[in-house]
Amino acid sequence: MGLYCEHIFPRLMDHVMHGKEFQRLRTEILQSVAGDVLEIGIGTGLNLPHYGPNVSRVRAVDPHPMLPMRVAERRAAVRFPVEISHYSAERLPYEDRTFDYVVSTWTLCTIPNPVTALREVGRVLKPDGRFLFLEHGRSDDRKIARWQDRLNPVQNIIGCGCHLNRRIDDLIAQAGLNITQLDRFAMQEIPRIGGEMYRGTATGLR
Repeated sequence: MGLYCEHIFPRLMDHVMHGKEFQRLRTEILQSVAGDVLEIGIGTGLNLPHYGPNVSRVRAVDPHPMLPMRVAERRAAVRFPVEISHYSAERLPYEDRTFDYVVSTWTLCTIPNPVTALREVGRVLKPDGRFLFLEHGRSDDRKIARWQDRLNPVQNIIGCGCHLNRRIDDLIAQAGLNITQLDRFAMQEIPRIGGEMYRGTATGLR
């Protein structure tokens, strides 16, 4: 990963994404989650305190451990077991139809092959399971989208693989998942070029 992506970037990301609006958005989307949960891209564990009371277990995948001591503290502070595996989302180490919920927050921007990963999400969801997503991506405003395209190569470097301009709803549809709810909005804490949000729910493979 390199010194920057392994040590510096995780600390910067953890600081920025611990802001009040980030926390509010996490709570809003995660309070309804219940049962056996898979989290794609656990990062530094910022989601863990925001899961609701009906979660029985969280299993999480992330190809690279980030700030393991901080993750361990957040993991120890929740009442449900948390199991973390260092796998890529493009090849999940779980059987078909395992999870009640799969969660992805600020993750699809970085996965090298997001459609492949989303097909895996559909595979491991139970027939009545739900995929919850909270992601930044391509703006519907053409001027902002053009700037996202221009700055995306730079963002790839400073964001350790993060893309500014992915159309999240299109990726989900390409993977064969059925979007049942989609909200588009701009975050207030960060510039719109990186704060154009996709929040919603999808069901399993059609």
